[in-house]
Amino acid sequence: SNPFQKDKNISGSMKGFLDCIGKVDKELKSTKGPWFFDEQDYPTMIDFVYVSHVERMLASVAFWKGLNLRDPKWKFDGLNAWLEAFEKRESYLAFKSDYFTHVMDIPPQYGPGYDGGFEEDRIKFAKKNNRKGWIMESSIDFDDPLQPLYKGPPLPVVVLESMGIQPDSNGSYESADPTAMENACQYMAAWKLAGNGANISRFAARGGPKGSSNSRKSFGAPLADPYADPDKEIQPVVDSVLRIVCKCLMSPDEKDKLENDLVGAISDEDID
Repeated sequence: SNPFQKDKNISGSMKGFLDCIGKVDKELKSTKGPWFFDEQDYPTMIDFVYVSHVERMLASVAFWKGLNLRDPKWKFDGLNAWLEAFEKRESYLAFKSDYFTHVMDIPPQYGPGYDGGFEEDRIKFAKKNNRKGWIMESSIDFDDPLQPLYKGPPLPVVVLESMGIQPDSNGSYESADPTAMENACQYMAAWKLAGNGANISRFAARGGPKGSSNSRKSFGAPLADPYADPDKEIQPVVDSVLRIVCKCLMSPDEKDKLENDLVGAISDEDID
């Protein structure tokens, strides 16, 4: 039984939710391995069906209710073992999303979320939040306790190996050198950006004053509209800026010079 179930500050609906998660946790702990079925040492269809929903659940209850289901205090050991087993598999990490994306795309699909639950923790988690979605912080600690990054390989293993980064004995990367990991992540981001730069600059230019127009169909999440047109007037500027960002990622030692280049690439007229 969960020790927090008797907390008078927990609403009936929250208790029902935690009770449901507790039942799932119990089933996961009843098998020999981390998965719902233990005939094989790999996930089956039921695991894949559940994990996409649990991903969104982890983000939304943290964002709107201040509830971090991965916190050890909730004693959902089976759920955590299941998530960590997934996070050690490159095939899963290739399509896993992030909390920022989840909390931005849930309201257009299902309606608005409402604040409540554990107010102190919700406010603490909201420090990463501008009330429209979590901010992509430029500087964070090596790992994020709310959304663990290194339970498994945060990048393709071949990339990590090329940077001399090896896993711990349990398959995690929690003991990796932070500087080496930061460089690896920056190089990977630069490679992805450079490899698809033209499409990315076009996509980003939809945020301009004359962008995101689509006369054919309206979408609840305008910036997720695959048919929206870019603002063609600012697209060359966006392209120039992204090229400098790519250089910054590849040449951290030249950051100050490149930041000046970045400022120079944007004229006062562009800002207006």
